[in-house]
Amino acid sequence: MAFHHVSVLREETIDNLIGNPSGVYVDCTLGGGGHSHALAERLNDDGLLIGLDQDADAIAAATKRLEDTTCRHILVQRNFCQLSDVLDELGIDAVDGVMFDLGVSSYQLDTPERGFSYMQDGPLDMRMDRSRGKSAYDVVNSYSEGELYRIIKEYGEERWAKRIASFIVAARKEKAIERTGELVSIIKKAIPAGARKDGPHPAKRTFQAIRIEVNDELGILRNALESAANRLKPGGHICVITFHSLEDRITKQTLKLLATDCICPPDIPVCTCHHKAILKAKRQAISPSPEELEQNPRARSAKLRVGIRK
Repeated sequence: MAFHHVSVLREETIDNLIGNPSGVYVDCTLGGGGHSHALAERLNDDGLLIGLDQDADAIAAATKRLEDTTCRHILVQRNFCQLSDVLDELGIDAVDGVMFDLGVSSYQLDTPERGFSYMQDGPLDMRMDRSRGKSAYDVVNSYSEGELYRIIKEYGEERWAKRIASFIVAARKEKAIERTGELVSIIKKAIPAGARKDGPHPAKRTFQAIRIEVNDELGILRNALESAANRLKPGGHICVITFHSLEDRITKQTLKLLATDCICPPDIPVCTCHHKAILKAKRQAISPSPEELEQNPRARSAKLRVGIRK
């Protein structure tokens, strides 16, 4: 299957990201290269685009996608938490802009053998980097009932987390749970029929939770955002697209922290933290237009947050 991904908030992101067309920009979540291609089209021959992605399929697809662009580009198969290491290896001290498009790509969702989809049957995998050890199979079949409850409740914000964890553990006593279709069937049995009538697909939140756990998506996010902000030149922009409340909360809080001078408790009369703001964060998140939502319903939960280096 070709690496197809519809880039959400593409023009809004590029408009907020690019200031200097001869500058250095980093796409920390390369995917199929949609945002990067739009970015590269706005750079001149002296501009440099650095693309990171932990998925080898994404690197291959983006390499082909960027063939018709004229700016310089370097694509690296690396997780975005390693941004500073990549810049150090390239001998680059500071950049003009950094963007993150968080979550899972359309390609990953629509390719059954990647194991992300609750709509199509495939092996339980969910690894964005398939060279990693831990997969969704390992989480589902080896985590204790308490651990499963915690991640489904915390990362999926699923009200039926306790029942789902219990049903998973009961099912795997009979045989290992190997496929997404099996897991979807278990989840449907765990959620009372009356609760399944309205709202999203009954397996959506649990699949989200397991994917986040497999890829440590939230664990690395705060440090990655701080690292990116610290590598910006004065006036450089950081743009972050989020798709669910957990990652958006972390992004909002991190950008707010980076835009705050003093973080001492309010009852302390004299500042002792010596924390200095390095960003100016735009207050309002940018949401997709009605036209974009009509063309791409998957964009409905997307938000774009922007920070500018002081």
